[in-house]
Amino acid sequence: MIDRYTLPEMAELWSAERRLATWKRVEELALEAWAELGVAPPEAVTAIRKAPVPTPEQVAEREAIINHDLAAFVDVLAAGMVEGGEWVHYGLTSSDVVDTASGAIMDEAARLLVGEVEKLFSVLREAALEHRDTLMLGRTHGMWAEPTSWGLKLANWSFQVARDHERLSAARQAVAVGKVSGAVGTYAQCPPAVEEWVCRGLGIGSEPASTQVTARDRHAQLLGAVALAGASLERFATEIRLLQRNEVGEVAEGFRPGQKGSSAMPHKRNPIVSERMAGMARLLRGYSTAALENVALWHERDISHSSAERVILPDACTVLHYMLVTFIGLMERLEVNAERMRANLDSTGGLVVSGALLSELIQHSGLSRDQAYRIVQRNAAAVLDGGGVLWKELAADPDVTVPEDRLEEVSDPVRFLAETPAVFERLRALTLPPL
Repeated sequence: MIDRYTLPEMAELWSAERRLATWKRVEELALEAWAELGVAPPEAVTAIRKAPVPTPEQVAEREAIINHDLAAFVDVLAAGMVEGGEWVHYGLTSSDVVDTASGAIMDEAARLLVGEVEKLFSVLREAALEHRDTLMLGRTHGMWAEPTSWGLKLANWSFQVARDHERLSAARQAVAVGKVSGAVGTYAQCPPAVEEWVCRGLGIGSEPASTQVTARDRHAQLLGAVALAGASLERFATEIRLLQRNEVGEVAEGFRPGQKGSSAMPHKRNPIVSERMAGMARLLRGYSTAALENVALWHERDISHSSAERVILPDACTVLHYMLVTFIGLMERLEVNAERMRANLDSTGGLVVSGALLSELIQHSGLSRDQAYRIVQRNAAAVLDGGGVLWKELAADPDVTVPEDRLEEVSDPVRFLAETPAVFERLRALTLPPL
């Protein structure tokens, strides 16, 4: 991923230096296991622990000759040992090292993502509770609907983020596995005890039945969860973009002193962060598709997945990490214009409570549903075309027998929030389980 969208914590996890250090750790643990089994000499274990981690430059120089990155790594590592270099990679195949190390790195990356999701959940929940009674227009199909609240909208987002937390946590557990079972998963050159030692030392699980590789449905699960989390952020960002439009003006991204919204039009305050979220979510869906394509490999393994994973695994984690951190900042600085929300609601002339007035006519006028609907619809059209207030038009309609004060009472938008405390009680009770 380009530097513009890369944050240091995730970059370090996917760096070449971290990858090679983790490969070395796998080789160390495997050699420890062989020594415990009485196969490898203890001196070899001491030597590999003291040996330096091969640098990316050293491995690249060797790979240029032998055209195999893991084999090049093994050669450089063995050459850096004062003794026992012949025991490096004993009984292992390349994927024993690569996939096991990848499982450990994906474990850490997923933990980092889950941590940011927890922060976002806290920010959204706090804002939802703060704005539980901040009235605003609801909109369906982009058109006026019944009144709602900004807090209720944020509560909805909070529950979605909680589901993202659940999905990413499950995906972390799925990918945090290794395998040290040999060329086709039979343990023919390396007994299960070595695999158990290595994976336990890395703090990850073991693939219960592997081929030459760990199963790629695990990776697809992670990138699917990542893509869904990105889609959540896109959904939230899209709502912010719609509400920030000049003719709506209900929320706005924070605008720093000295910031410019357009190179040509000085009046502009564009929702650039929200738009960025929408664009980056598209990347995540593409990475997820590639991960799904990697699930089906020939026989015990081919290498078609490898080239894609070198890109999609670090990039997907890096992109979502950037999105989460950035969107948290957006929400912390979001400007909420409650007065504009109420003004927009009041500007509808009470049309948005037409459903409540319809129910009132059905309940107290003895009209059929269709008769009541047509009366409200006729008066709503008059308000829409010529102005006025719906309940007042209905009060003047000779076909309506409901008292005027009751029509006014039913039209109070605050009434539409009367049952929403149940949602906020659920939100207060919601806690995110630890990893």
